[in-house]
Amino acid sequence: MNPASASSAALEQSSLLAALFGDAGDGHASIPACLKKPAANGHLPLRGLQAYRANADALAARALTAAYPVTAELLGEENFSMLAAFFWRVQPPQRGDMAQWGADLPDFLDAAPQLIDEPFLGDVARVEWALHCAATAQDAVQDLQSLALLAGEDASRATLVLGDGVALFASVWPVVAILHAHTLQEPEKTQKLAALAGQLHRDRSGKHALALVWRNGFKPGFRAVGEAEHALLSMLLAGQTLETALTKADGAEDIEKFDFRVWLADSVRCGLVTGARTSDYLREETS
Repeated sequence: MNPASASSAALEQSSLLAALFGDAGDGHASIPACLKKPAANGHLPLRGLQAYRANADALAARALTAAYPVTAELLGEENFSMLAAFFWRVQPPQRGDMAQWGADLPDFLDAAPQLIDEPFLGDVARVEWALHCAATAQDAVQDLQSLALLAGEDASRATLVLGDGVALFASVWPVVAILHAHTLQEPEKTQKLAALAGQLHRDRSGKHALALVWRNGFKPGFRAVGEAEHALLSMLLAGQTLETALTKADGAEDIEKFDFRVWLADSVRCGLVTGARTSDYLREETS
């Protein structure tokens, strides 16, 4: 192909992509000229473009609903489908795997003026995306023998290793309660959501609701955490030693209710903690 033909083909491809991902209400201005000419059968290729757009809208709705089922339910099927179609146009997929598309939806929800009366949606979506990512995280490979480091000569340099997919959240909204309500069966689900509705639309208390996401066996899990556990995990995720993490947790208001030995046993059992390493090893691994 000569340079002129290659340039022309690239321009047509660019125009076609702009038409596919452009605003559905932009008229024919962005439609490539080749799509405005009748084909041999007399049909306009524009019909094919419209079909592509319809398929793209449906694909966008399916992909985002898979990643954000609770957010979709809170908005309603019709509203969420329209949102997904618009999001597809302003932030189209960059990879072939649609399961990896949609990470920026929480920020998009926060910034949408139409959702100003639903300010909790962004935080709900953030936890859902973490759950979506945890679902495809690697299975935990536990090294229980390594926990002996916690009582050895290098205990001051030891830290806990967390499983893949661990994420922490702090929100002024009861995100865990919202997500948990959507796992219930009727009529308990409706009753719980009705009770939460009043809480969601009252003034924010300013007190953070703390949440944890991790891969629990073969599926993602989520639960509320206290301030001490949140502080401990924050330090561990940052690669700090267990000694430093425990010192940070000691400053939490609920430290008297936090029993580290019980927490460690439970965390190993559910796959949150997979073993122990020295902090020097972690620094070498990430450098």
